[in-house]
Amino acid sequence: MSERKVRVRFAPSPTGPLHIGGVRTALFNYLFAKKHGGDFLLRIEDTDQARYVPGAEDYIHKALEWSGITIDEGPKQGGPFAPYRQSERKAIYRQYAEQLLASGHAYYAFDTTEELDRARTEAEEKGETFTYNAFNRNLMKNSLSLSESECKVLLLSSTHYVIRFKMPENQDVTEVDLIRGSVTFNTSLLDDKVLFKSDGMPTYHLANVVDDHLMEISHVIRGEEWLPSMPLHVLLYRAFEWENTMPRFTHLPLILKPVGKGKLSKRDGDKLGFPVFPLLWNDPETGDTSRGYREDGYFSEAFVNMLALLGWNPGTEQEIFSMKELCEAFSLERVGKSGARFDPEKTKWFNHQYFIKKTNNELGELFLPLLNGKGIMADLSTVIRVCGMVKERCNFVSEIWDQSYYLFQPPNTYDEKIVSKRWKNEVPGVMREISDFLGTIQQWKVTVIKERFSVFVADNGWNFGTVMNSLRLCLVGGSFGPDIFDICEIIGQAETVSRILNAIVTIKN
Repeated sequence: MSERKVRVRFAPSPTGPLHIGGVRTALFNYLFAKKHGGDFLLRIEDTDQARYVPGAEDYIHKALEWSGITIDEGPKQGGPFAPYRQSERKAIYRQYAEQLLASGHAYYAFDTTEELDRARTEAEEKGETFTYNAFNRNLMKNSLSLSESECKVLLLSSTHYVIRFKMPENQDVTEVDLIRGSVTFNTSLLDDKVLFKSDGMPTYHLANVVDDHLMEISHVIRGEEWLPSMPLHVLLYRAFEWENTMPRFTHLPLILKPVGKGKLSKRDGDKLGFPVFPLLWNDPETGDTSRGYREDGYFSEAFVNMLALLGWNPGTEQEIFSMKELCEAFSLERVGKSGARFDPEKTKWFNHQYFIKKTNNELGELFLPLLNGKGIMADLSTVIRVCGMVKERCNFVSEIWDQSYYLFQPPNTYDEKIVSKRWKNEVPGVMREISDFLGTIQQWKVTVIKERFSVFVADNGWNFGTVMNSLRLCLVGGSFGPDIFDICEIIGQAETVSRILNAIVTIKN
């Protein structure tokens, strides 16, 4: 097994948007493959056509691409084991279903929906749960309870049927999970799963095992919810006599709600105000829109970094990892067994770390279109400077506006508490004198403005702190913002004078 090339697959169903739990599964598969010089495959498992949602497959591709997860083989990339979309592999599966029938590991079942419902109802009336298994399979309508001639008639008459796996009676199935260790299931607790339907489509279980075998998958790394399926899949490998090439199994822990109990869902995100999908999703069936991390302003690197540490521990104090560093550090041995609690605030923290690492130029380029969208045509060099002044206080590009709007537009209101405290009777006259003085400065640079202004205030015998507080109120509408002389230089001489004069009039009224 150690000499076998590492080949892993991410195999989502296109039944809706890709949850962040699915992205994490893809990420862990990708990191494991790259750590071991292996291949990462994308396989679209669309055998359940009734649940297929238009646009969902394209969403999967875009979500992985945005997350920086590169696909080696897949529906778009192609590869030596194409096609990678199960609906296009339909013809492959029948022969394997028939092989299981021939070897006695599967059987035809002709039970109608009504007959199965009746069996469930009868079991419920006895306080029991109906399970199609070794205990009652001979009481149902199938090729084990019917004669060969009866089966032949039903098959020739195109009666609806399914092919079920014949689960061995009271047998322990033990397999090693690379996270959980040795896991044992007893077949008496398992049902005879449907593998194939008369419409020619396989179920997940048959298609999954056949495709993993044909595509030479070495490790199956999937969510914890698939752990109960492991014994069936192991038994299928044995039934096909593929046990020597059976992949190693790993079941990842759940991503839990912020409160720590239960699986994270879209409802949790809606309730607490955070996305649970990587990208914005517009549901083509309901018209509902779900938020995405990309559209909410998260950097893809921060999103991936956050996901990597949900359930995996590097064993060090390091928290910030590039994709390259993750590939080098990742190991399944350090993935925990218990669920990982999702923390929305920690997710913002990750984005902040990547935000402040961006250069002022990078942030300026990202922020400028947002300004333009507000009808503000600002000089890029000014925007870059502003980003450098406020970025430590921001988590997202959109928050640059919240921290700097007063540098791009004059205030239209003035903080009433500050006005009451700072705007005394003599202040309007002082501000008018200051506006006249500022209009005379020849070189509009921070150092020059500061030096000339300080001398002017001192010569007039004014209290420097009182003057500065009143001036700040005129320029920004409150008591916030960076150094007052930086504000003056950024907004320009004419705008500085205009804001002072406007404040004098507005506050008076």
